[in-house]
Amino acid sequence: MSIQPTPSSSDKPVILTGDRTTGPLHLGHYAGSLRNRVALQHSHRQFLLLADAQALTDNANDPAKVTRNVLEVATDYLAVGIDPLVTTICVQSALPVLAELTMLYLNFVTVSRLERNPTVKDEIKMRGFGRDIPAGFLCYPAAQAADITAFKATVVPVGEDQLPMIEQTNEIVRRLNRQMGREVLVEAKALIPQVGRLPGVDGKAKMSKSLGNAIALSASDAEIADAVNRMYTDPNHLRVSDPGTVEGNVVFTYLDAFDPDVEAVADLKAHYRRGGLGDVALKRRLEQLLRDLLGPIRERRAVLARDRDTVMDILRAGTARAREVTAATQADVHAGLGLFAWI
Repeated sequence: MSIQPTPSSSDKPVILTGDRTTGPLHLGHYAGSLRNRVALQHSHRQFLLLADAQALTDNANDPAKVTRNVLEVATDYLAVGIDPLVTTICVQSALPVLAELTMLYLNFVTVSRLERNPTVKDEIKMRGFGRDIPAGFLCYPAAQAADITAFKATVVPVGEDQLPMIEQTNEIVRRLNRQMGREVLVEAKALIPQVGRLPGVDGKAKMSKSLGNAIALSASDAEIADAVNRMYTDPNHLRVSDPGTVEGNVVFTYLDAFDPDVEAVADLKAHYRRGGLGDVALKRRLEQLLRDLLGPIRERRAVLARDRDTVMDILRAGTARAREVTAATQADVHAGLGLFAWI
């Protein structure tokens, strides 16, 4: 089966986004990025990068995990409504230009600047690397700059915690452009989603499969019910008649993220604060919302999971298109720097 993405209008803004292929995606990914990608794919020229090479920076001990999840994440993309005829889905490790540009860009950034990147510092601390930092992990800002600039993306959807990465990308862009004497590369703007990072059902950390506090996109109705029942609310809201606290209440955080009836949610918050509204009623409302949302995604995903050949065809076609785009940028950079002119 041959699937060819439809070329998009060149005057559309270019979006680059993607995910590390370390596991199937979950509800936090949907709230933070996936539904925005579905909404933006017709108004933008969108590239989705399956970041398997980047995932190896802290999963080199289990490369098979990274490899098998390329298909899992791609299947999630398609299940939520990403259209491969208008969005280019491509595999990072199959785009050698990205690795070459990363090596090139590392000559234009210092180790101390990489270590000062707040996102990198936080991730190093969270993972407990100390000084045993994988070199690939430390160099990730340069690799991300290569990803963004190779597609000449002007818009990059990120959470607020990733803003330093975009800032460092633009620093590298300005440094390269100064060296080349003209604006070969373009700066990118961050697009912050309205819904921030979704907490896990326990309310103690971001949603993460490894922490056991996530709701998978493929979750069954029973799994959704179990997750909602475990959600952190207000520990002092012991009786229905008691006034409750909305802030920090995970159920309300999820209602804000997924309930389209904003006025009704506002009324529920007021009712909860003055007392007379129980947690069970709130959880049943949320459970039904999530069932309605995830049910169709789960069904589409099950169909796609039985047709791996089609998913692979989509990845091959998207990656072939991405090779053309990134190779053109590579040629522009080489010409601007006067590299390899003798070949």
